[in-house]
Amino acid sequence: MDTLIRGRVWKFGDNVDTDVMAPWNSLDLPIEERTKVTLHIRPEFATTVRPGDVIVAGRNWGCGSSREQAPENLRALGLAAVVAESFGRIYFRSCIAMAFPNVVCPGVAAAFEDGDELELDLMASRVRNRTHGIDLHAVPYAPEMLRIIEKGGLMNVLKERLATS
Repeated sequence: MDTLIRGRVWKFGDNVDTDVMAPWNSLDLPIEERTKVTLHIRPEFATTVRPGDVIVAGRNWGCGSSREQAPENLRALGLAAVVAESFGRIYFRSCIAMAFPNVVCPGVAAAFEDGDELELDLMASRVRNRTHGIDLHAVPYAPEMLRIIEKGGLMNVLKERLATS
């Protein structure tokens, strides 16, 4: 896992819930079909998002029901990370478990607009708007969380632990 991420920003507001990231009527569909309705509050999103893009959001990103398909859909679309003011707790835990970087960063919503270039340094807990030269400090991951992300997810960490015991 690369701990330095650069990507084009897609900006979203507050309280974007998992029902918008993974609508209930898409949950049983193959991933290729599920991703077509991801974040349908911006109809152009699923067809124009590019691998390496990043979401910047306001407060409470990923609130709502605890569907793992929400971060799975985002990752399947090629998003590199989500940086937000805050996250829904269960959504955030799912992201760590699947090694999908989601980072809390106070002030991020005001510092970015659609299309800006974001740089996220997970090790230094730094977020930079490369378009406008704005630096922000993110909330650092706990060491165990960073280890899970670096290893590619919780299942890989557990497999490693079982292999050494």
